[in-house]
Amino acid sequence: MLAPVVMLPEVANSSEHVILLHGLARRSGSMDRMATALRDAGYSVANTGYSSRTAPVHALAAATIAKALDVAEARRASCLHFVTHSMGGILVRDYLKHHRIERLGRVVMLAPPNAGSEVVDRLRSWSLFRWINGPAGQELGTDATSVPQRLGPVDFELGVIAGDRSINWINSLMITGPDDGKVSVRSTQVDGMSDHVVIHTTHPFIMKNRTAIRQTLMFLRTGAFEKTDGHQSQADSSRTERR
Repeated sequence: MLAPVVMLPEVANSSEHVILLHGLARRSGSMDRMATALRDAGYSVANTGYSSRTAPVHALAAATIAKALDVAEARRASCLHFVTHSMGGILVRDYLKHHRIERLGRVVMLAPPNAGSEVVDRLRSWSLFRWINGPAGQELGTDATSVPQRLGPVDFELGVIAGDRSINWINSLMITGPDDGKVSVRSTQVDGMSDHVVIHTTHPFIMKNRTAIRQTLMFLRTGAFEKTDGHQSQADSSRTERR
């Protein structure tokens, strides 16, 4: 049984709204534990589902986030945050590249392929991979023409949580450096991010991880993560490492 989530003592204003976006080939239920923690902390939450395998990233972002914003408007949100898993973060980056959101707060991305994934580079030509992951999955490679690479730096308040444990050793053989079985720690980083932290968890379960949930609450509340061994508060140093 999973250990109970340790909540921060402060309670958010209920007019602060959080949009949750799951990852590729997942459903909104994968974010239920995060949604519960956020509601318990006082946030209004919309755990948004979308058909991640049916369209390219840009189309998914436009349709999914527009719908989620309508919900936030109906709830009269005073401030709007995002918490995403994996490709959900790329949807947010794509949307904010082309649209401005009034009253945008903070964004937390869990295991995002911000620089793409080497697994996609190696497997996207396989018919089984294309069938499982759809058009959007084809766009998440590390090459210069991939969607993550073309989106450029972020200009919003972003905290990134990466995992460094894998339960898929075959995928990990395709990835350089520490990884979570789908994305390298290095590839979760993006120019312009406010903070970055590495925790000991895997890609499929990071959104249910106790530490990830605590760190998410901390960033939404303060704009920074707790200090840990894997903490990197200077986003500039991560950019230097990637050069």
